[in-house]
Amino acid sequence: MTTETIARQDAGSDYARLLQRVTAAGLMERRPGYYTARIGLLIGLFCAGLVTFFALGDTWWQLPVAAFFAVMYAQVALVSHDVAHRQVFRKRQATQISGWVLGNLMIGMGYGWWMEKHTRHHANPNHEELDPDVAPDILVWSKEQATASRGLPRFIGRRQAFLFYPMLLLEGLNLHVSGFRSLRHPKLKHRWTEAALLTTHAVTYLGALFLVLSPGKAVAFLAIHMALWGLYMGSVFAPGHKGMPTLKEGEKLDYLRRQVLTTRNVRGGRFTDVAMGGLNYQIEHHLFPNMPSPHLGRAQVLVRAHCAEIGVSYHETSLVTSHREALRYMHEIGAPIRLGNLD
Repeated sequence: MTTETIARQDAGSDYARLLQRVTAAGLMERRPGYYTARIGLLIGLFCAGLVTFFALGDTWWQLPVAAFFAVMYAQVALVSHDVAHRQVFRKRQATQISGWVLGNLMIGMGYGWWMEKHTRHHANPNHEELDPDVAPDILVWSKEQATASRGLPRFIGRRQAFLFYPMLLLEGLNLHVSGFRSLRHPKLKHRWTEAALLTTHAVTYLGALFLVLSPGKAVAFLAIHMALWGLYMGSVFAPGHKGMPTLKEGEKLDYLRRQVLTTRNVRGGRFTDVAMGGLNYQIEHHLFPNMPSPHLGRAQVLVRAHCAEIGVSYHETSLVTSHREALRYMHEIGAPIRLGNLD
């Protein structure tokens, strides 16, 4: 759903008034020059990494290259996130093709699967029934989920705060597997195109590894690359919502409050902006999902003032504190399982 659609639905609301201010400041205008430079730089660095990989050959010095590609994969994923939100292109076809190239082909992450999941998250962030990111899967996100958990979620839930970062080391692999698993769903649009691109990525990636490296070094490269990529991705996305209030069935908030009250911003300078791809301004991104990421910092001034004006809490903290809050919350949520285990 675009910002314009949301504004039409909430005409005259607190959100509509905020959007008028943001639009008047020119913050919804696209930044083709910025994204041309950003994508061009990423592709250049990606190619430089490939040249380095083939030039080094069969050596353990390839392991730093694996770490470099973990960063590259995360940065490509972040720019593909902007593409998916139509921050880069107005037309759907250009957006879709770019999403396939950046997601499926370059980093092996299924664009269609991720887009469907992320759209549901944006519509109802931290809603226990409607947001797939807080659905009870391996981790639990409310005491009700903890109490009802069985099997692996119940086992992990006891110590999920301590296991969270080790589990993020598997997230890179999970992104690949989820993309392939989604191909089985007949409702996935363009699944044959996505299948061809995902397969091309997997075959090319694994073929290059085992062609250039000995089996042991290839496995080590793969493990480090996937582990650090997953850790990076999880560390970028977790601070935005983990540990913030969740919503249950029947609890209704207007669009502005639904986005702001369930979301956390992360303070930081230019390095944080680049490392998190602008998602440290998570509140502004959720309010204006198709706002170009370089405008989010400027929008923050208007959003914070508007929230103060209408009496809506606006939560921002440091990166370290954001992770501390998320871990504390996860530990508290696991309490019913731990107490039940003592009975």
